[in-house]
Amino acid sequence: MSLKTQLENHKQSFLQKADSKVIKAYDAGVDAVRKSGILENALKKGDKAKDFLLKNALYEPAQLSEYLSRGPVVLIWYRGGWCPYCNLELKAFQDVLPEIKALGANLLALTPELPDKSLSTKEKHSLEFEVLSDVGNRIAWDYGLVFKLPEDVAEIYAKNFSLQEYNGDSSNELPIAATYVIDKKGIIQYAFLDAEYRNRAEPEEIIKVLKRL
Repeated sequence: MSLKTQLENHKQSFLQKADSKVIKAYDAGVDAVRKSGILENALKKGDKAKDFLLKNALYEPAQLSEYLSRGPVVLIWYRGGWCPYCNLELKAFQDVLPEIKALGANLLALTPELPDKSLSTKEKHSLEFEVLSDVGNRIAWDYGLVFKLPEDVAEIYAKNFSLQEYNGDSSNELPIAATYVIDKKGIIQYAFLDAEYRNRAEPEEIIKVLKRL
């Protein structure tokens, strides 16, 4: 089953059960992000990827340029382990990780979650790629991917879980759904950017891109 189908199935299940006010607030939030100009301002295909040094789930350093010295890098941003769409995405990319590695590439996933939280996500889904904590969305800001949750959506989230506990701050800022393929020279050769958080890059599309590099 494709990732797109899995995401759509979860979305439909949510729509059948959720309160109409919640659905309306979420849809309005997506529309606000789309109209904010974030998609136009984010780094895109042809841009130079910005180097970064972050810590993984075990607080060990990981630098983009070091990975690029070995081969292409697939860079994924996800909102957090609390997000079911993110979890479906991470599992789908874990499934194709052997193909990614066979093509000489590495996969890095960035999240605003604190390392302890990202470690829980990594262990829960048996992820064999690096999960890096971009605390404060510092790198996501460099890539132009950050938006602030609308107040009503933030309130809905707060009733269900503590975003502050996951991210270590009260900014209510998150990255949009974003996936990049970066070549060894540091140039972005593929960019998936979507204001709709329930849409994600299809792993098979990433494999196709890597085969062309």
